[in-house]
Amino acid sequence: MTVHALPPAVVDERARRTRLGRLQMVLLLLVCAAPVVASYVMFYFVRPNSGAAAYGTLIQPMVELPEATARDLQGHAVALRSLLGQWLIVLVGPAECPAACERRLFMQRQLREMLGRERERVDKLWLITDDAPLREKLRVALQTAPPATVLRVAPEVVQRWLKPAAGHAIDEHLYVVDPMGRWMMRMPAEPDPAKVKGDLDRLLRAAASWDRPGR
Repeated sequence: MTVHALPPAVVDERARRTRLGRLQMVLLLLVCAAPVVASYVMFYFVRPNSGAAAYGTLIQPMVELPEATARDLQGHAVALRSLLGQWLIVLVGPAECPAACERRLFMQRQLREMLGRERERVDKLWLITDDAPLREKLRVALQTAPPATVLRVAPEVVQRWLKPAAGHAIDEHLYVVDPMGRWMMRMPAEPDPAKVKGDLDRLLRAAASWDRPGR
């Protein structure tokens, strides 16, 4: 059997088409990513309408949501990736939820309501890290409209995603996660709600070009 080499012109044309295809793919990815990149540049560096630094700690690099499964309060499996599509204000802690935990849950609710018409872009998420029962009074409160999303997650899954500040426990903070599931900000322990709202306002404003309510 005789193997014939392709003429140089054919080889060159195929190479040209391959390079063109790769270039088109890169350009397409850049076009899709541009609004997201621009919004974070605006928040991290330009900070529209505010010369103040962020109140919360910006997480660099941001941490992607793990590929893992949680359980809702009825025991049904829920993929964590199903949380994508909304900004999340996240709390972590055991089901016992002492007084400090209840205060943070109340703050989480109030922060969302303080966002006014932008609140539909934000969901409340509580990640419970054990299998203890939830007090009925607390369960009812969490279902008051708009209800919080409450999921039981293995502690090691949470620890792969969220980290407390040095010297603090993971349940002392509020964590902010963007609609692509990336943990990008941690609020101080015992945070000032007005300052937290300021950060949320700037984030939502900076992301307005690409983020829309709903999953």
